[in-house]
Amino acid sequence: MEKTVKIPDGITASLDKWKVSIKGKKGILERSFYSSLFSKRVSIKLENNTFTVNTAETRRQIKSFVGTIASHIENMILGVQSGYEYRMKIIYMHFPMTVKVQGKEVVVSNFLGEKSPRKASIIGGTKVELKGDEIILTGTNKEEVGQTANLIERATWIKARDRRVYQDGCFITSRGVAT
Repeated sequence: MEKTVKIPDGITASLDKWKVSIKGKKGILERSFYSSLFSKRVSIKLENNTFTVNTAETRRQIKSFVGTIASHIENMILGVQSGYEYRMKIIYMHFPMTVKVQGKEVVVSNFLGEKSPRKASIIGGTKVELKGDEIILTGTNKEEVGQTANLIERATWIKARDRRVYQDGCFITSRGVAT
């Protein structure tokens, strides 16, 4: 099985054994795809501005690893070209909560009238911007931006009350490539 990923103009890529580096106008992303389980069965090559990920194995698990590596490289290319953006909505019906960015954390105060604030970490190089009742997360690494959005959403998760009545929280409304 073989998967190929073409590198568009304006993007430079390098490969050092299992470490892939992609450089574009938005920045540089690096990732190591080394795995002790698959390193002898899967190979990555960079020739003529094209990544080639292949294997001679027929096992489904190894073939899925080939597709996963190719998808990650495509996401890295898209990230350094245009970046990723998640939009979240701040919704409250009972107590007016406040959301602030303090260093590498997003702090939600007065959530459901609680005295102690809820906190969510900002992962990697993700930029968090607050505009009214909306949180905008942007970055070049798809996984870091998505994980940060998930941490904010999970920080305002309601456990001990009826979700049909208490619909307060921060929720992901859209995600995709930044415009």
